[in-house]
Amino acid sequence: MSTHSIVLTLFGVLAVGFPLWAMQNNEHGGGNTHLCVDDCYNEWYEDTGGIVEIARAEAAAKAEASPEQLGEAAYIGCVACHGAGGEGGVGPQLAGTPSADIEAALKLYREGGTRGAQSALMWTQSKEMTDADISNLAAYIQTF
Repeated sequence: MSTHSIVLTLFGVLAVGFPLWAMQNNEHGGGNTHLCVDDCYNEWYEDTGGIVEIARAEAAAKAEASPEQLGEAAYIGCVACHGAGGEGGVGPQLAGTPSADIEAALKLYREGGTRGAQSALMWTQSKEMTDADISNLAAYIQTF
């Protein structure tokens, strides 16, 4: 590994949280667009249809997803405190909580409201959530 690669790797681990070399070492040049040119770019474009087609496919998949599926994607940020199945831990148990209660709590947190000692943790989690995001998350939690 060259000194340049070591420096990039250390920067990636320390500043970004993952090794940058992982982004650079794949069949299409990874995250470094300067490594994927000519044939590499043409192959990537044939495989994916380009960035516009990738975005269209992602938008179509999201449009076809159920509220529960959309909520599942959002729940990733909840697992550390509420458990993978909503069983609780650092945060309270969510499994078995009515959707209306979950939605009301998240909307309260989004506005900076307090429900308990750990409310401040929820302010940042809910701040950017739309009403639709909150409804989807509540729908997913009902699947526990």
